[in-house]
Amino acid sequence: MRWRYTRFDVEAKNREELLEQLRRLFHDLLLQSGGDVELAFEWMKQIDERYGIFQRGVSLAELREHLEARRTIATGPGGAALLTSTGEAQLRQESLDQVFAGLSLGPAGDHRVGRPGVGGERMGETRPWQFGDTFEALDVPSSLRNALRRGGVELHEEDLEVYESEHAATCATVLLLDLSHSMILYGEDRITPAKRVAMALAELIRTRYPKDDLDVVTFGDEAVQVPIERLPYVTVGPFHTNTREALRRAQDILRRKKHLNRQILMITDGKPSALTERNGEIYKNPFGLDRRVIAKTLEEADRCRRAGIPITTFMLTEDPVLVKFVEEFTAINRGRAYFSGLGKLGDFLFVDYVRNRRRSVR
Repeated sequence: MRWRYTRFDVEAKNREELLEQLRRLFHDLLLQSGGDVELAFEWMKQIDERYGIFQRGVSLAELREHLEARRTIATGPGGAALLTSTGEAQLRQESLDQVFAGLSLGPAGDHRVGRPGVGGERMGETRPWQFGDTFEALDVPSSLRNALRRGGVELHEEDLEVYESEHAATCATVLLLDLSHSMILYGEDRITPAKRVAMALAELIRTRYPKDDLDVVTFGDEAVQVPIERLPYVTVGPFHTNTREALRRAQDILRRKKHLNRQILMITDGKPSALTERNGEIYKNPFGLDRRVIAKTLEEADRCRRAGIPITTFMLTEDPVLVKFVEEFTAINRGRAYFSGLGKLGDFLFVDYVRNRRRSVR
């Protein structure tokens, strides 16, 4: 093999690193803009005017060309740039890399539970063969020894032994994402990190736990199931927090799943402040903790418990009143709760998802 050595181009290396930094900034702005490519570019232009982020020969036009070459964006029918399906996949993978970097993941599709069964890694222990066991699991040496110990050379059914294996259970998860107005109040952008975590979880399941299912429901005044591919485009609105309706929608989704393990993960920062009435109208009360709204929400948490669906709540606030409500909500459901800052949200959600290896509730 021949190697050709050339002079190291420091300038080209610096430009490449700058382009990568600008690309990551563009992705962040893209999520904040709800997937509006042209708006993200406009914001980058404004940032450059103030802080001079384009330098060393790299311009906004060159960044646009770079993104087009990577097939992150493409020109739409009206001439405006749009995010491509490849760009959506890049955002999910980048989110996974950012949120879960450095954490050790298990084998693909592996959610072990505490009982032996078919599938998963082979264990050292063996047991007598039973009707329905596959011959791939047969321990041939032990089976032959049993036949010889019996004094014969023909294998009988009682001679056969098979390896035990860990039971690999799949899991159906519904992620509830709060889009109420409080997610951008007080000068803090909470929805963009929450979207990143949701996309990272989606990519984690797609690449490492392919037998699991993930559905996403966004909720404000109403609860709406959205395809995972639409996550970059969801935005906060002038909404209240209809937690009860979100839980009801999640249960509807999970009832149709055949997985033994089912769970709800909820990212929120606000108190329940809305209910959907029987006639379809939405009752709203943003002031304090409305007793009727709270009671109905707690009833839904209990309904999830009786259906064997634990709820893990990731609360993006430390308000003592809301903390007390979440603690009561969690106790009724017998679920889990994390009171997390935005910086730790991804770590908490990831660890909870991977370690949720509970027995199935029947």
